[in-house]
Amino acid sequence: MKRDAALNGLKIVECGGLVSAAYASKLFADLGAEVIKVEPPWGDPARLRGPFPGKSPDLNASGLFIYLNCNKRGVTADLATAEGQELLQALVRDADMLIHNVSPNRVRHLGLEYEGLARANPRLVEVSVTPFGLRGPHRTYEASDLTLWAAGGLAYLNGAGPGSDDLPPLKPFGLQAEFQGALNAAVAGLGALFARRKTGVGQHVVVSIQQCVASILELTFEYYPYMGLIASRLGQKPIQPLDFFECRDGWIFVCCVEEHQWHSLVELMGNPDWAQLEIFADRLSRARNWDALKLLIQEWMATQSVAELYHAGQSRRIPLAPVSTMGDLLNSDHLRARGFFATIEQPGAGRTTFPGAPYQLSATPWKLRRPAPKLGEHNQQVIEAMGRGTPWSFAASATEATR
Repeated sequence: MKRDAALNGLKIVECGGLVSAAYASKLFADLGAEVIKVEPPWGDPARLRGPFPGKSPDLNASGLFIYLNCNKRGVTADLATAEGQELLQALVRDADMLIHNVSPNRVRHLGLEYEGLARANPRLVEVSVTPFGLRGPHRTYEASDLTLWAAGGLAYLNGAGPGSDDLPPLKPFGLQAEFQGALNAAVAGLGALFARRKTGVGQHVVVSIQQCVASILELTFEYYPYMGLIASRLGQKPIQPLDFFECRDGWIFVCCVEEHQWHSLVELMGNPDWAQLEIFADRLSRARNWDALKLLIQEWMATQSVAELYHAGQSRRIPLAPVSTMGDLLNSDHLRARGFFATIEQPGAGRTTFPGAPYQLSATPWKLRRPAPKLGEHNQQVIEAMGRGTPWSFAASATEATR
């Protein structure tokens, strides 16, 4: 059996909007799975989010949508109607997996309840990506990405930290909680497919994004049940230097909490007299007097370039890390050498570059096979295929690798 993609032959239906369902199914599509994305006639909300080429809004040119939906086919259906649900059931009948992030409050209304779909296809794995799961007092709550960061505990850990308690918690740009939910949805869905190989039947996988976020709190969670302590944000710390500094052309992170690292940094700075003061004698005293010490270090850092300082630190085994901007990432020699970035000719948007695979498979590699679908682009193709007996007829040559 020829297998040029790891998940060749896997058939997935995707419903929902924005990131979590789309990114989960993208992870499958990029490894060869056939994915049909079902959008409402007005389109996935991701189509309304930029960036757009020339800053002109275009449903078929959203950078976010293109990134999330290459390698998929797209159809439109209003799942609130009988006709739309009929199309969905026809697609799901021959699918291996349904991935959706439809609100638990609307699942029944849109015909996405697992019990009904499983009767038509007992081998179906349905993956529901939800804010808080389908059990518990918050199961029907709606939530934005900001809400999920806060509910999961990460927002509390992200901010100015102790000593700046008047400042609020922070979240990073974008829909990072949804991406966490998507990753867990893909892993759990793949696990359910492996289980199906033994049992012959599918199952319902429910992902709680709140739990996904809470699962990556690392030791900051264990501090509380073990020691009754609330872990600090990345603010004031008991040992220093451990902080960001602004150079003349960007930012750099300094981690010199060991004595030998501090002495090497002082030597790199030209052994200034202030470094010999008693109030900076060890890492604890340097932390107690950090307000003064940071200003002195910052004054020197402001005269340096990030790259020169980084390489000077490397040669002396001083832990310094450039803070990459998006331009730095795109121009990174290392990422380019690894072939990280992918470029595709996207109709309506032209040549589009975005992050590629974060991994490499030696025998069945990640691959871009097609651009993201225009709104309703494959309606006719899928409907004609259904007329021939199966909506997946266009993939008739695909292998049955996962069955």
